[in-house]
Amino acid sequence: MNVELPFAPVDTIIRRNAGELRVSADASKELATRIQEHGSELAIGAAEHATEDGRKTLMAEDFGVERVVDKDDLELPVAPVDRIARLEIDDRYRVSMDARVALADILEDYADNVARAAAVLAHHADRRTITEDDIETYFSLFE
Repeated sequence: MNVELPFAPVDTIIRRNAGELRVSADASKELATRIQEHGSELAIGAAEHATEDGRKTLMAEDFGVERVVDKDDLELPVAPVDRIARLEIDDRYRVSMDARVALADILEDYADNVARAAAVLAHHADRRTITEDDIETYFSLFE
């Protein structure tokens, strides 16, 4: 599976949660991969919900979102999130702009949670850099 999400916005998300810590490139790459996998899984569920409602267009509510934020308030770009949404769903589905923004918001919250925990893990290990191991440890502990 190719990573559709650029690493730069993921790196920014980690850094805003890192405080004084540095962030390794491998940590950003690992989190980008995990974000993509999670987004793809969420899109599968949203497609199932849309199908149950007799629709071929994924809407924000299919992702459990009632109020959609402004896309300019998000760090994650919407275009790659759209590609992530389409990775594992049938080509017959469309993804509305509100659904793309909703998914980006969900994934950004997800990334913030992981990044905060990774920073705690790096501090606990008495390191000055958040590494790929911190991201992997988070997932081994919490998922």
